[in-house]
Amino acid sequence: MPTTSFSPAADRNKQAILEVLHQVLPERGHALEIASGTGQHVAWFAAALPEWTWQPTDAQESALPAIAARIDEAGLANVKPPRRLDVLAPHWPSEGEPFGERFDAVYCANMLHISAWATCAGLMKGCARYLAPRGLLVLYGPFLDDDVPTAPGNLAFDRSLRAQDPAWGIRRLEDVKREAQGAGLSLQERREMPANNLVLVFCRSG
Repeated sequence: MPTTSFSPAADRNKQAILEVLHQVLPERGHALEIASGTGQHVAWFAAALPEWTWQPTDAQESALPAIAARIDEAGLANVKPPRRLDVLAPHWPSEGEPFGERFDAVYCANMLHISAWATCAGLMKGCARYLAPRGLLVLYGPFLDDDVPTAPGNLAFDRSLRAQDPAWGIRRLEDVKREAQGAGLSLQERREMPANNLVLVFCRSG
């Protein structure tokens, strides 16, 4: 059986993010998680939000067995088998039949700064296709806000990311908002989170 991987950061932030989800999501619905990684977030959220069904995904095929193992270990009946999904693909998921239903929410954490900028547009365009009218996109991670001084830790983190890959880096909030608006998504909420992160909640036009 695959060994589940573990992210200390995901373990630290999962409860703070869940508290925001409790406030912004309706009582029930169907959610798509982009870049599920270790599966720690989807397992935590699904256990706490039993009226929601969750579809975990990841761009890396190699991540899927460990995500499935974590879901099985938790005994979660409201989580579907993980699928491979590259946000740049013309349809979601990247293989097999496209999703046949709209999602009430799409959740994506810590992807935009460790992938090429094109993934932001791909994410927004995909949400325009697969979010239900008035559906929500919930983003979590570090962002550069022109109206707020950037924390020294985030500046150092941004430098380290760009040293690893010039295509990576913490994204400007205004640039993310512009991509979202181009896909028919508007920023509804901006929540400050621990460790200089943000939760951004976008709504698809109805």
